[in-house]
Amino acid sequence: MSASENETTVATEAAAAPVKAANTAKIASALLRYRVLAWTTGLWLLLLTGEMIAKYGFGASTPSWIAVVHGWVYFIYLIATADLAVKVRWPIGRTVGTLIAGTVPLLSFFVEHVNAKQVKNDFGV
Repeated sequence: MSASENETTVATEAAAAPVKAANTAKIASALLRYRVLAWTTGLWLLLLTGEMIAKYGFGASTPSWIAVVHGWVYFIYLIATADLAVKVRWPIGRTVGTLIAGTVPLLSFFVEHVNAKQVKNDFGV
């Protein structure tokens, strides 16, 4: 390898380091948003499940706004999950499975844990 080729290689690697750091920072922030929204969605879904059981199982009068809040939180969860999926290049099956996890009680907690562990291992965040 000549001196000019060595300098070009060093310069290319030096330029790639900030890009990789920027991508890692973007992935870390997307992961944090996803994790917060996965937990928030899961908690609101548990509250909604309790409300439905009380309302339809025991005839209790329950507030109707719980479903609305869960719906909006789930919508934001969908956006945050799609953002993370694009940044880490998840396959479509994993992305759809993660999106659906916000509709099954307790599943969002499990899926969040597995996905966060995988992203942390793969990208070192």
